[in-house]
Amino acid sequence: MPHRQSQSWIYTCLLVSILPTLCLGLLDGLYCGKENCYDVLGVTRESSKSEIGKAYRLLARKYHPDLHRGEEAKALAEEQFKLVATAYEILRDEESRTDYDYMLDNPDAYYAHYYRYYRRRVAPKVDVRVVIVVTLTVISVIQYYSGWQRYDAAIKYFATVPKYRNKALDIARDEIQERVHNRKGKNRKSLSKTEQKEEIERIIRKVIEEKMDVQGGYAKPTLWDVLWVQLLICPYTLFNFIAWHSLWFWRYTVLKQPYGREQQLYLIRRHMGMGQHQFNSLEDKQIEEYLQLELWQRDNFIAWKADQDEDMKKKLAENPRYKAYRRYMKNHGPGRITFED
Repeated sequence: MPHRQSQSWIYTCLLVSILPTLCLGLLDGLYCGKENCYDVLGVTRESSKSEIGKAYRLLARKYHPDLHRGEEAKALAEEQFKLVATAYEILRDEESRTDYDYMLDNPDAYYAHYYRYYRRRVAPKVDVRVVIVVTLTVISVIQYYSGWQRYDAAIKYFATVPKYRNKALDIARDEIQERVHNRKGKNRKSLSKTEQKEEIERIIRKVIEEKMDVQGGYAKPTLWDVLWVQLLICPYTLFNFIAWHSLWFWRYTVLKQPYGREQQLYLIRRHMGMGQHQFNSLEDKQIEEYLQLELWQRDNFIAWKADQDEDMKKKLAENPRYKAYRRYMKNHGPGRITFED
């Protein structure tokens, strides 16, 4: 038993004695390896950047491979030249030099040395501010052009709906007559059927764009909606937000002033949980109905909402598809619906 204890003690001592060597071996791939970068250039830690540059230029000329003859001499010079260049790259940069000095002052913190060294080598050299500016610009451009694509899709859709198409034809009847059907004269050239069709579609689109107030996510985009502009005017927007709510609290909570039409519509929209664009897309007849029902008052809105939910339940109960769905859920429970069902 004492023999085994002595053996374990010996192994422990050997491991402790070898561990520092192993740890130092981990630093071979960092900076100048086992060489001191200051000694490589023949300078001290107190040397200035100009002194380090001067020492590097002298050694670079001395060990430049082109100035040596013979394969062995050229190989040795090339190896020393690379070491000099590495030492100069480390010591000429203030942050890299600070990391190297930290390694010299804290030789045992080898994990921190690896982190500091590879953080600088792997990290991108691009300024973070440039990345942020480019990212915001790209997002703003995509946002603006995608808005135009949605708006164009909405206009094309309205041009195919008979209700809006016929109304646009009635409004633009005189222009169509002049541009398409009545083109006689010396300087006028008659249009083919394809050209006439294209001209009519262009006129219909123009009328719809002028008369149709597209709201919501398909509204006509403006530069005020893009992310860049919203960020720039953010302080102004925040100030207006605080001022508006403060004025609302003073007028209608403290002074108990009666609500105007604009305030009534705001309360109705807030009760319904709608956004401004979504609420604006409602028909005027429907909005007037909300005003007549005085839905800006919370109690009236709760009662109206209960009636709407009850009507919806009755419609669903009378819907054949919903009946089939409820029958299936009652017989089979919540699970997988197959094609046979």
